[in-house]
Amino acid sequence: MKILVPVKRVIDYNVKARPKDDGSDVDLSLAKMGLNPFCEIAIEAALRIKDENDQCEVIAVSVGEKQAQEQIRTALAMGADRGILVEADSPLEPLAVAKCLKIIADRECPDLLIFGKQGIDNDNNQTGQMVAALCGYPQGTFCSAIDIVGDVVAITREVDGGSEVWELPLPAVLTADLRLNEPRYASLPNIMKAKKKPLEVMALGDLGVDTRPRQALLGVSLPSERKPGIKVDSVADLIEKLKNEAKVIL
Repeated sequence: MKILVPVKRVIDYNVKARPKDDGSDVDLSLAKMGLNPFCEIAIEAALRIKDENDQCEVIAVSVGEKQAQEQIRTALAMGADRGILVEADSPLEPLAVAKCLKIIADRECPDLLIFGKQGIDNDNNQTGQMVAALCGYPQGTFCSAIDIVGDVVAITREVDGGSEVWELPLPAVLTADLRLNEPRYASLPNIMKAKKKPLEVMALGDLGVDTRPRQALLGVSLPSERKPGIKVDSVADLIEKLKNEAKVIL
């Protein structure tokens, strides 16, 4: 079995993002970068399948700047077998990334593609679904459990009314939800071994993908500060303020 796990380089979840002085974009110049937490969950899901199957190969792939090699090496240190980086000079929209991943999937012919359900930088929740559509694969989103039996993958996905269980024929595309697992830590020996694992770097231009943006970023700004709360002495005062100040009731 071969599992392809796309990973993304994002601002570390402990860092509070700030806009540039001119408001044109998010300031990444001094920000600590890391591996998208949902991608870590996806890697862990692939590695748990590998733990039960000696013939399983896990490939971490990223589409982004050269520095994304660091995040691929993190995946390799966790236990992935090899990495692929499609090097791009500027950030790409989800559709362009999906087209790149489709080409990688056509080349590698994986049995399973496991994505994090979204990136914590833009929260688009689009790339996995787009890759499934481009490849013509069945998709299972927001997985909280994964079980492979033969040529079928059974997934549990959370919905508003509880949970659903779906069975999908392989190859398939899955997206990992928060409660799927707890990612493992990379040990020091595995971090050292990761430096020697193969990491293929290819240029975006070699894939022949149309990466022209279809959206325009007009500006980035911090959300307005919330006004401090107040205490009221009675229900009548509360209703009066909700009606005349907050204007949320008539």
